[in-house]
Amino acid sequence: MPQTAVITGAAKGIGQVLAKAFLQADFNVLMTDADDQALAGARDELAHYNRVQTQVLDVRNKNDFEQALNVAQEHFGAAQVLINNAAITPTTPVLEITPEEFSQVLDINLRGCFLGCQVFGAYFAQQNQGRIINMASLAGQMGGTASGAHYASSKAGIITLTKIFARQFAGQGVTVNAVAPGPVLVDSITEKVPPEKLAEIIDTMIPVKQMSDPRLIADMALLLASDQAATVTGATWDANGGIFMR
Repeated sequence: MPQTAVITGAAKGIGQVLAKAFLQADFNVLMTDADDQALAGARDELAHYNRVQTQVLDVRNKNDFEQALNVAQEHFGAAQVLINNAAITPTTPVLEITPEEFSQVLDINLRGCFLGCQVFGAYFAQQNQGRIINMASLAGQMGGTASGAHYASSKAGIITLTKIFARQFAGQGVTVNAVAPGPVLVDSITEKVPPEKLAEIIDTMIPVKQMSDPRLIADMALLLASDQAATVTGATWDANGGIFMR
């Protein structure tokens, strides 16, 4: 019987790539996002897989996670994987970040991850099986260069939350891990950065001279979601082209 993955922020970018990869790996997928129109468009692109459902979800609301869990159970019988991917990525200079903007980023990126881990972690623990995969970032490890201070802080917090929830559920068949991408070649990058500037960034900032393919990030998540990864928990897997080594 196919397992079911619930993915937040699945309407575009890495989230949509994750959804497609898990569908191709014979998972059922519940795609969630706060943007209902973008979510509908993403659903249409993947509808031919016949194992995909969508649910509008605001990660700031615990009830929305509980509703998503209910939808997964109603449509697919159960859920085995949660990917906390939803995030916003403003690049406001640190001295220009308002208190309101700081709180908004932390609420979506960090609180959203916390609530997802709470709701699905408790459910997985009851089932004695489950995989939680949190999308962290190179910015959370290095303090961020191109990203905003609030974004970098939220991603650093996700790495710590990953360890906390991993420890909480380690004896109940539930693993909690994070993936920390560096520069990834997604539409949001190519649409915002001129080609010549992007080439300069790749040549001068990334030791391996290339950005990560988003499918690599999805493949890392698939491996962490597998039965074989039962002994991996509390970890953060890097894909940053050698920008940050540890």
